[in-house]
Amino acid sequence: MSPSGYGADNDRWFRPFGTLDDGEFQVAVTPTATNPVEGWRHTTLRVAWLGENGHVEHDTGDEELVVVPLSGSVTIEVSGGDPISLDGRASVFEGPSDTAYLPRQRTITVRNSGTGPARVALCGARASTDREPRRIAPDEAVPEARGAGNASREVRAFGLPPVLDADAILVCEVITPAGNWSSWPPHKHDEDRPGVESELEEIYYFETRSTDARGTDPVGYQRVYGTGERPIDVLAEVRSGDVVLVPHGWHGPAMAAPDADLYYLNVMAGPGTERAWLITDDPAHAWVRETWTETTHGSADD
Repeated sequence: MSPSGYGADNDRWFRPFGTLDDGEFQVAVTPTATNPVEGWRHTTLRVAWLGENGHVEHDTGDEELVVVPLSGSVTIEVSGGDPISLDGRASVFEGPSDTAYLPRQRTITVRNSGTGPARVALCGARASTDREPRRIAPDEAVPEARGAGNASREVRAFGLPPVLDADAILVCEVITPAGNWSSWPPHKHDEDRPGVESELEEIYYFETRSTDARGTDPVGYQRVYGTGERPIDVLAEVRSGDVVLVPHGWHGPAMAAPDADLYYLNVMAGPGTERAWLITDDPAHAWVRETWTETTHGSADD
C-alpha cells in the first residue's frame, strides 16, 4: 500500500454525514448539490429520510435510477406508469430488499408507505436510452457469499447484470460481518481495457451496526490508494450516512470493526460503451485468492 500520508485526500473524497445534505435529501452526490463534488461526472446518489406519511419528489432528467429502500417501505409514483410498491426492510442488516429501476425523463414521487420512518436511496447514472420502470424482487438477486475466512462477506447484486438490464448504472450492496474485511484483495476499475478492466467511478455509502450490547460507537474503515501516475490517498473512519468516493485507484480493504457490522451501497458508472464491472487486483495482494479453498465470487469483487 501507499507509504504516503494516509488520508491526505480525505477532504476531497471522504464526505461524513451532514456535509452532503441538499434540501429534501440528507445525502446528495450530484452536480447541482449545495456542496458538489468537483470532477464527479458519471454517478449520483441521493438519500432521503422520510417521516411517517412523508414523501420526496424528483425528476430523473437524463438519468436512470435504482431506488433502494434502506429502512421502511415506500411506494413510487411514476409519470407515465403504474405505481411501484417496495416492501423494504427494517434495516439494511435485516436482509435484502426489493428495489426498483426507473428510466430517464420521468417525474417520480417516493412516499413512505409504512407505519414508521423510512430511508431511501436514489442511485443514478446518465442514460441515453429509454426503458420501462420495473420492480426487482429480492429473489431475483439471491445474496452471494464471496471471499473466505475473515475476508468473507455477503453481496446483493440486484443492480448488476444479468439481474438488471440498464443503460449504464451498476448497483450492489455488501454486508461485512464484524471483524471482517471486504474489497479484498484491493482492486481497481479505472482503465478501459475491453474484456479485462472497466473504467468506472464508484460511490460507497456506508451504514454501521453495533454488535456490542453496551452500544459502543460502531465504526468501519475504508482505504483508497493510487499509483505514481495517478495518486490518491484516502483512509477514512466511516459511520452511518458517510460517503467515500472512488474516482480511480486501488480500493480496499473496507474493514468492519470487531464490534460493528459494516454495510455499503455501491453505485458505479463510467464513460465506456459496454456496461460491465471488470476489475484488476493489486498485484501485491492478488495471491490471497489462491488461499481461498471455497469461493463463490465472480470477476468483480467488492
